[in-house]
Amino acid sequence: QVRLVESGGGLVQAGGSLRLSCAASGITFRASDMGWCRQPPGKQLELVAGISSGGSIRNYADFVKGRFTISRDNAKNTVYLQMDTLKPEDTAIYYCSTTRRGCNTWGQGTQVTVSS
Repeated sequence: QVRLVESGGGLVQAGGSLRLSCAASGITFRASDMGWCRQPPGKQLELVAGISSGGSIRNYADFVKGRFTISRDNAKNTVYLQMDTLKPEDTAIYYCSTTRRGCNTWGQGTQVTVSS
């Protein structure tokens, strides 16, 4: 059974940073592309970033390019999202995804709130 546990969210001021983590189980993590998606209040789920199984290919939505960095540790079955220069419009629930090109989410997500 796939299990994704997101953590690291919180309340931060604009311009600040957060690092999200997603611990995965129930999948062959080292063979799986992974990603992060988010759902802003009142809006649909959207892809934020993705990373290939080996970590060599990364993709980002235009609205986070240059500010967010996705990475992974296959020894720990964990994928990370380093978020810098946060903006109020980054406020959302962030979910881990088992694909890097879409939103295939399984967890509860972690809330990120950016105050102005």
